Amino acid sequence: MTSRDRYGTDVLASDWRAPKRGRAVEAAAEPGAVVEEVTTDWVGEIVAVDRDLHTVTLEDRRGKRRTFPLGPGFLLEGRPVILTAPVRRSAPARPTRTASGSVAVHDAKARVARASRIFVEGRHDAELVEKVWGDDLRIEGVAVEYLGGVDDLAAELRDFRPGPERRVGVLVDHLVPGSKESRIAQGIAKSPIGQHVLIVGHPYIDVWAAVKPDRLGLQRWPDVPRHIEWKKGVCQQLGWPHRDQADIARAWQQILGRVSSYQDLDPALLGRVEELIDFVTASSD
Repeated sequence: MTSRDRYGTDVLASDWRAPKRGRAVEAAAEPGAVVEEVTTDWVGEIVAVDRDLHTVTLEDRRGKRRTFPLGPGFLLEGRPVILTAPVRRSAPARPTRTASGSVAVHDAKARVARASRIFVEGRHDAELVEKVWGDDLRIEGVAVEYLGGVDDLAAELRDFRPGPERRVGVLVDHLVPGSKESRIAQGIAKSPIGQHVLIVGHPYIDVWAAVKPDRLGLQRWPDVPRHIEWKKGVCQQLGWPHRDQADIARAWQQILGRVSSYQDLDPALLGRVEELIDFVTASSD
């Protein structure tokens, strides 16, 4: 074909269907990078990536945050990209403090378990206690046991048979005056085993609310109408999947993932757990 060819170059010699900005390529969603979500024109800095929920959170220049699914539909430096979770980096230096704020004792063997126990009502409560206080409890030799509900507490205590060297600390949800939980706790405290059992509770409807809301980019936890199950209502208002228990479990993992130490929790929970640990470790060896 000569330079005088009236039709110019062969249109089939290149990919004429390729978009003007080029085809999307994979790019790691690295914190600090600024991207645009094309369907909403939302431009913001990547401030969080959740591997379990497969989401990325962007913060705009006004400090507002929105969460989007990882994948296609983003522009990075004006070019289309498919955002993926960044590669995990090597482990940081060993911490000098545990998640609870205690001095870390590296390579220490967990002591032989004490007879004393801590019962925690609720699976999520137990997971949160393990994440923040697990290292301390292993050093002290205190086992944490999951309690399905406070209605089961009296039967559990009868089987356990608390005593001077078999103390039991119990963490109960929503222990407020006049509640069913409060009446059960008072009954146990007045029983013959009451001096060997300490029951404390946190004031939250659910232990999710013990996590400081700003750790999730919130000013406060959403207000959920009483006729709606609280966890589902929270997920609904935050725009998270909430159709079934699997969705609730994934939401909790996202929340738990924002907790790295006691500083991420409300002081009302911290004091109660520390009180239980002191109680069950006070007996002599």
